[in-house]
Parts: sequence; C-alpha cells; structure tokens
Amino acid sequence: MLRLLMTILLIAVSVAIFAETARNKESEAMDRTKHLTDFQVIEFRRYTIKDGEREHFAEYFESYFPEAFQQMGAIVFGQFFERKNPVGFTWMRGFKNTDARAIINSSFYYGPLWREHASTMNSLMVDSDNVLLLRPLSTERGVPVLPAVDPIEEGKRAQGVVLAEIFSVKLNSVDAFARRAEETFASYRAAGAREAGVLVTLDVPNNFPQLPVRTDGPYLVWLGIVKDKTLEPQFASLMERSTQPLSATGLLRSAPELVILDPTHRSRLRWLSEEKK
Repeated sequence: MLRLLMTILLIAVSVAIFAETARNKESEAMDRTKHLTDFQVIEFRRYTIKDGEREHFAEYFESYFPEAFQQMGAIVFGQFFERKNPVGFTWMRGFKNTDARAIINSSFYYGPLWREHASTMNSLMVDSDNVLLLRPLSTERGVPVLPAVDPIEEGKRAQGVVLAEIFSVKLNSVDAFARRAEETFASYRAAGAREAGVLVTLDVPNNFPQLPVRTDGPYLVWLGIVKDKTLEPQFASLMERSTQPLSATGLLRSAPELVILDPTHRSRLRWLSEEKK
C-alpha cells in the first residue's frame, strides 16, 4: 500500500511540475511580444488564389514575408485558409498609424524582397483587392500579437480555428450597433471563444493607393478563436441564432457574413493551450 501511495504521489508531483513548466514557457513567450502592441491600422486582406495553388502560395508567403514586415515596424497577425472557399487565403497586417502604413508598404513593395518574389506571388493570385481597412473599436479590442509559432514545439501545425464575423453597418451607425452587439459577443466568449479583436472601418483616404481598399463600408468585424474544429459547428450555430436579433435592429445593410479560418502552419493568431490573459 505504501509503495502504491508513493507512486501516486510521484505521478502527481511530476504532473504538477510539467504543468508549471508549460505555464512558465507560455508566460515567457508572451513576455517576448510585449513590445509588439498598439497597432491601430489593420488590413483584413482576403485573396483569391488560383485553383490548386493555395498551399503553395501560403508556403511562399510564410517563408519570406512575415519577418520582413516585423523588421520594418509592422506586424502580420496571422494568415489563414478560408474553410468554405478552397481558393480563399486571408491574412491580417497591422501598422502603428496611417503614416506608418504608407511608409512601410512603400519600403516593402518597392524594395528588394518583393521585387525578387513578386512575379511568383502574382502568378498564383487571381485577386487581391478584397481588403477592409480597419481600426480597433477601442484600445483594448485590438488584435493581439501572439508569440511566433515555435518551429520545434509546434512543428505540426498552428492549432485552433479563427472565426471572423463581418457586419455591414449602416452609415453613422457603428457605435450604436457595437453597443447592441456587445451582449452577443459576450455570449460567444461565455461559450468558450477567445475574443481576438473587435474592429471597425477606418474612414480615412487610402494613402497607399497602389494597394486598393474597399470603400463600401462601414463594417464591424468580430474575431474569435476556438480550440478545434469539433467546436466550430457549435459556434457557427450559436452565431447564426445570436445575430438574428442584430439583423432585426435595422442597423445593418445586409446579413452578417461568417468566415471560418484555419490557421496556416506559421500563423501567430491561433489557439494557445495556456494563453496568458
């Protein structure tokens, strides 16, 4: 009996040590991104890729570009495959302010890295103009910069599913709609989704017109992360039920659009098992 108790105690201590080590590693990883904050200008970019080329496009993209933007002071929050659109590739990029957007995009797209790879990337794309220019609804509702994917510890693939719900709001009604929608967003969080941003149209002139952005706003975009694909149908059903009252407010121009996004191999925005809140 004593031997059994000692074995159980040893196992319990080992589990506790392992859990504490995992928490410490996650905390250290989050500490390393503390300086990557305050990105007030966000591009929500939805590309159409040629049939059968989406995996290739993602591999090229992840091999060359995220760190290049980070080095210049911007950030690639994450990149994804659209679940219900086999040619849909979505990614999000952040800048500190509108001036930084113009300067950094100019430096990148007229610089040596893009010049080297532009012909390859452009040959795989059908369209890259479906872009919403956004800002956080408030300071605390921006997109978090999660730690970069660890190529050793997370070698298989970034985990989780990202949900983007896009609301086309009537003119001058964004604040009113955001207030009405807060109860709905709270229900998503209560059901287990990690909110990853509430974004609204940034209504300023496009100061880098070489990259078009949509002008048919305003929009509000809610972002959330769920743990795995088995939970996604549950949330899709919850969202459909929850947004029916919002559609009845008269504050929307059309029905909300739910975009289900599977993180690509190196997407920062993903599910972290011990994410520091």
